[in-house]
Amino acid sequence: MGNNGSAGSPGKGPGHGISRRSLLIGGGAAAVGTAALAAGEIRRVWWRVPGVEKPRKAGELDYAPASWVSASEANWRRADRPDDYGVDRVIIHVTQGSYASAVKVFQDPAHQAATHYIVGQNGRVTQMIRELDVAYHAGNRAFNERSVGIEHEGFVDRPQDFTGAMYESSARLTAAICKRYGIPIDREHIIGHVEVPGTDHTDPGPHWDWRRYMKLVRAASTGGATAS
Repeated sequence: MGNNGSAGSPGKGPGHGISRRSLLIGGGAAAVGTAALAAGEIRRVWWRVPGVEKPRKAGELDYAPASWVSASEANWRRADRPDDYGVDRVIIHVTQGSYASAVKVFQDPAHQAATHYIVGQNGRVTQMIRELDVAYHAGNRAFNERSVGIEHEGFVDRPQDFTGAMYESSARLTAAICKRYGIPIDREHIIGHVEVPGTDHTDPGPHWDWRRYMKLVRAASTGGATAS
């Protein structure tokens, strides 16, 4: 409901115009809001200062069921995610080779690429890069900085390589990552390497069953029964 008369005129009684108290309260709230935004920005910038980083231990896992094998430091960049770079994507890859060959190339400094995790056809999971850090896996700097990459043992043109054990194990891993960073479980945020802007890769390929996989991720995220 509006007021009768000239509500914006000075010198009126209560109910007319904006009081000094209102201005002070509004100004205070704005200052608090601005301070909060500034603090958030300072925190993000702080973790980008050289030599400043979160405490970490060699071989520490982000996903307890995984085993640890270090990737070459030439294949990733030290960071302090999600404080310096927000994480809002999981990117699905296929190795185009065996599990052992993927581990080997990720340990090779000349390869210049690696993912955070590898999932085998038998369901085993190896972590090679901390989620804190930026893995060179997407072929797109912005997507590298905002994502966790998961390789899957096999070839894109061999549907038999994508086993039930692999789907289920990978889905549990992806669900855990999504929970950790508040990532929505949908196809906008869980994507294939082929969907990264500017990529020349085609994985996970036409035989990767996205409908099955997303159903498994959702089931794992709610602690429900494994979807077949």
